[in-house]
Amino acid sequence: MDGANVPVGLIHRPGERSFTEEVKKLQLGDGEVFHGEAILAVTKALLQAGVSYVGGYPGAPMSHLIDVLADASEEILEPLGIQFEQSASEAGAAALLSASIHYPLRGAVTWKSVVGTNVASDAIANLASTGVTGGALMIIGEDYGEGSSIMQERTHSFAMKSSLPLIDPRYDMTKLVELTEQAFEMSEASHLPVFMTLRIRACHMTGSFIAKDNKVPEFNLNNPVPEAAYDVTKIVLPPASYNHEQDKFAERLPAVQRFIREHGINEIFAGDGGRYGIITQGGAHGMVARSLRQLGAADGYGNSDVPMLVLNVIHPLVPEEIAEFMSDKDSVLVVEEGNPNLIETQIAQIAHNNRINCRVRGKDVLPMAGEYVTDVVRAGLADYLAADGPGQLRAAAEANEAAIMRARDTARACLSDALPEPMPPRPPSFCTGCPERPVFAALKLLMAERGPMHLSMDIGCNLFGALAPFHVGNTVLGYGLSLASGGAVGPILDQPIVAVMGDGGFWHNGLTTGAINAQWNKYDAVLIILDNGYASATGQHKLPSTGMTPKGLASKISIESSLKGLGVDWIERVDSYNLPETIGALRKALDARGPRLRVILSNNECMLAVQRRERTIKAKALQAGSTVTNEKFGVDAEVCTGDHSCMRLSGCPSLSLSPSPDPLKETPIAHVEDTCVACGHCGEVVHAAGLCPSFYRAEGVRNPGFGRRLASSINQGLLNMLGAS
Repeated sequence: MDGANVPVGLIHRPGERSFTEEVKKLQLGDGEVFHGEAILAVTKALLQAGVSYVGGYPGAPMSHLIDVLADASEEILEPLGIQFEQSASEAGAAALLSASIHYPLRGAVTWKSVVGTNVASDAIANLASTGVTGGALMIIGEDYGEGSSIMQERTHSFAMKSSLPLIDPRYDMTKLVELTEQAFEMSEASHLPVFMTLRIRACHMTGSFIAKDNKVPEFNLNNPVPEAAYDVTKIVLPPASYNHEQDKFAERLPAVQRFIREHGINEIFAGDGGRYGIITQGGAHGMVARSLRQLGAADGYGNSDVPMLVLNVIHPLVPEEIAEFMSDKDSVLVVEEGNPNLIETQIAQIAHNNRINCRVRGKDVLPMAGEYVTDVVRAGLADYLAADGPGQLRAAAEANEAAIMRARDTARACLSDALPEPMPPRPPSFCTGCPERPVFAALKLLMAERGPMHLSMDIGCNLFGALAPFHVGNTVLGYGLSLASGGAVGPILDQPIVAVMGDGGFWHNGLTTGAINAQWNKYDAVLIILDNGYASATGQHKLPSTGMTPKGLASKISIESSLKGLGVDWIERVDSYNLPETIGALRKALDARGPRLRVILSNNECMLAVQRRERTIKAKALQAGSTVTNEKFGVDAEVCTGDHSCMRLSGCPSLSLSPSPDPLKETPIAHVEDTCVACGHCGEVVHAAGLCPSFYRAEGVRNPGFGRRLASSINQGLLNMLGAS
């Protein structure tokens, strides 16, 4: 494996996806048609709005916004004088918005919510109190449901806590761009920073809009602000902080509400004008429209027979707007993801305060929690329309829902006949050849030798160590918090604290919260850092220890020097693919009991990155007619005993079962799929020392040279002679 033993900081690693070609669309001018992905459209909207600075921290589903900004930095952002920064954490990203407190500078930052917003909460709370002069926008990757890997929470309650506007845009490209631009105007009108949430479907949708010229900000890198400003009332100290709180409710939030009304931010779709209707948050509108279409109450373009109020801003609500919509209704259905039902409760209060005789429905027909996918929303809408809809629509909804249920039952019956046995579960797992696998195999082997130990895990790929076949992870509390989270567990169990984190977690929070805490409190602790040179879980984004800045400049920051600066004197680096070396280092670290931190740096590059790099190199070599060699592993069917230790200890996806060709061996044997990347761990881990004799290494050669062809002919001739003799 090329690069396996190269120091991680010396390897240039691109992100998971390059937007070099796509970012050229960001230069489209007034009247030209933009067609592309929503994240690119949002970036274009930022440029059209005249931002002076942008930044953020990568995290799904917003990771590629950082990639787009990085790819556009030199060619597009710098000529416009726009400052770009990939921050070391969400807190650092939010802190960038301080530029908008005193100065008429528009800025935008991005990260993953809700956990990212929690990290940034200190800066956000201060910004919400101080207020801003220039427009400040926080673009948040909201992933409630969506198969997310984090706890199921929403940004909504955070926005309410800090009294900040929260835009939840309808999934329409033109509307999304328009709302992104209007967010800055709203921020400046109210002097409040603004949240805008984008779900995964919004981030990855494709569409078109009419572009405008990019706007050069008044003050930028090429035209700096003439002088620094000073205003003591902007400092969050009493009595200013008390005034800030009063101002939020007396001036700022009312200004947001006026802006919403004056600019038609929320949308009313009249439908048939009946005495019923739907109030939905913008991000759920697509599901509502699709569900109504399935029930025969809307067309394929989202035009609905049902009157609908779409809230593109879900905090603050505008009581007058909602009261007007409900004034001629007998009932409304509130479609709001998650619990508590914040929007539904407020709307019910608005109806009560205005003495409107309109029944507010919501969680009585829709689930209290969980993602509102089409099936869920449609079932709730069918129940609502069956009870409160007009006669014709009620009948159509009931008939269509019944037809859908019959079709589903028929499909399930056919599937049951075709697949009498249930499909096996497919839990998340490490990729083929992942360098983290040997680390968890080593831990599992040590636990078999020494007994169970409590292992504190971290956010990232290492979480898969808690699943089959390793089962060695006990707790996870946040990004970079694994070491700190063991502080009370280890002493109470009378064990060394054992924690695992990636290099991304180390730089995000692990250095300050974990390593410093361990040194200060004299932990008896072992920290395993999986050092692959980037934040792999977010799409291989650069880290301080990658060896270069986000803009591609050389950088000399290392994990070792940072730890040594704290006084950590027990640091050992291992090659993660060398299982005996890894086990040996772990034994030494666990045996070195005492009040000090021991750190093992497990070094190797993500195999996906290796494959991407080598694939390009080999393709060019083949095109040039050069010899290309690919290594693969295989299993000798006659030697394999069928004990499957290779699978039980490595769990590699390239390993599967195959029927034994030997009639005396009923147990299926191991089989290596074509996805094998020849790391060799599966065979090595069986005996934790040497390659299992069942495995063999083979080379596939393309474009062999004269020497290889001659050697192959001689070998084949010798084999034929031996076979003949």
